[in-house]
Amino acid sequence: MNYAIILAAGKGTRMKTEMPQCAYPLIRKPMVAYVVENVLDYFDEVIAVVGYKRNVIMDILGENARYAIQEEQLGTGHAVLAAEELVQDLAGDSLILSGNMPLLDAEIISKAFQDHINRRHDLTVLTTMIENPQGYGRIIRNESGFYLEEIVEEEEATVLQKGINEVNTGVYIVKNEFLFPALKQITNDNARKEYYLTDIVKILQKENRVIGSFSIKESIKATSINDLYTLSIVEAKLRHDINREHMLNGVAMINPETITIGHNVIIEENVVIHPNTYITGNSIIKKGAIIGPNTEIHQSIIGERVRCRHSLVYNSIIHEETTIGPFAHLRDGAHIGPRNRIGNFVEVKKTTTGSNTKAAHLAYIGDTTCGSNVNFGCGSITVNYDGKQKFQTFIGDDVFIGCNVNLIAPIRIEDNAFIAAGSTLNKNVPKHSLAIARAYQVNKENYLREHDIHKRKEDK
Repeated sequence: MNYAIILAAGKGTRMKTEMPQCAYPLIRKPMVAYVVENVLDYFDEVIAVVGYKRNVIMDILGENARYAIQEEQLGTGHAVLAAEELVQDLAGDSLILSGNMPLLDAEIISKAFQDHINRRHDLTVLTTMIENPQGYGRIIRNESGFYLEEIVEEEEATVLQKGINEVNTGVYIVKNEFLFPALKQITNDNARKEYYLTDIVKILQKENRVIGSFSIKESIKATSINDLYTLSIVEAKLRHDINREHMLNGVAMINPETITIGHNVIIEENVVIHPNTYITGNSIIKKGAIIGPNTEIHQSIIGERVRCRHSLVYNSIIHEETTIGPFAHLRDGAHIGPRNRIGNFVEVKKTTTGSNTKAAHLAYIGDTTCGSNVNFGCGSITVNYDGKQKFQTFIGDDVFIGCNVNLIAPIRIEDNAFIAAGSTLNKNVPKHSLAIARAYQVNKENYLREHDIHKRKEDK
């Protein structure tokens, strides 16, 4: 049985955050979630070693992992040792990596693991070459340069060793039968007083185990995110790679440097995305849609030939040929039917609409079931909250709602009703009815003239 052991117990000290380091978001998705997704298809079981605020990591990963607890953070060797009880099958191999390496993709992992198996290594260390190796453990090889002898941490390295450009990525593949006996031999006799996982190289070498390496050609793929600057570098790389893949698949991007697409977003061909657009979560954009500019879409489905610009769409569904925006806000389960128009400064929340319904400007539609061919006039509001509870509004088909209408929920507006402008309704409206709920107009003639004369006398 093969395991992936993910180290996710650390604090976000250098990230300047109270959340666990591996929970920090990268394009609206926790770093550790990328890591788990990259290993799920290649290993029988994922073990996450958690410690600081472990419930946060456990909530993120859910049933995709089993959990080992590292009560004290005493180094990487100590962290892996915490997983010993969960590794039941000693016949297999384990991949060990940090939960803050989101760019180490499934392709690299599968190639490294296959190389480990094919070469019959007992331990494989994943390495890479970087121009400035400061802070990294250096790879020390024998005279032939073929075999790996040890890994020397920065604090322990000599001046000559610090000039080596091949570094340890912190990723290992090791046979289960040798892993934990070696970990139990590690000591903390070093500058940091920590149990270094790297020490297993020396230990297994003394036992004449077969130790090899696998080189990652593109060094940025092995980046560990430990601060916000590094996060920005990784995010730029991830954004570039994601955008490139979508463009090659037929998605047009105008100024792609300003466009952010999440890792799990699906975009069909013949979609156009304009500048300053963010599409994240498990969103789906169907063919022919035009998105942006200046638009955010998260965890939503956008139908064919939808036009969405200068707007926010969260956790919602928009059906085909609907126009959204500019400056609309859809959220919390808005379900917009085909050929709708949700226009300027309209907010829709927890609402379902039928086809050909329009709210062109300045409206709030919340907790509503709305039919087809409904028109919301400017300033229309479904009054769904009484200060304590939310209530539902039902609107049938072919309803006309005039400007500045308040529908106080719970309320039902049946088919073919007409609501006069300026009305505030708190009673149901039957079919084919005209509803008027406003005071009669009163004109007080000469009121302002008399008021002005009185005011001038007072001023004197």
